[in-house]
Amino acid sequence: MNQPAVGAKSPYPNYLVWSIIVTLIAFCACCGVGAIPGVVSIVYGAQVDSKFAAGDEAGAAQACANARTWAWVCTALVGLAVVMQVLGLFVEGMASGVDMLFDQARQWR
Repeated sequence: MNQPAVGAKSPYPNYLVWSIIVTLIAFCACCGVGAIPGVVSIVYGAQVDSKFAAGDEAGAAQACANARTWAWVCTALVGLAVVMQVLGLFVEGMASGVDMLFDQARQWR
């Protein structure tokens, strides 16, 4: 197996920036459950460069694919949580608006 040159950059993206940002948003926006795939993605992303530097190109490619998959899972969970929060705010606002209308109707009697 050919060893990569010392200091050679891995041709595989590690998705660390994406994973870290989505994980932080998951912690802030929804819940810890949504952040678990982000942490998994960070772990796999951290393995990409070290595996490539050790000469394990297949392992680096697999870690890259796993990091991407888990980053997408975390992104989907964050997106779902944000949509649910927006819908919750909308429904809550509608409920308070209906209550306000009922209060006004009672005053007109």
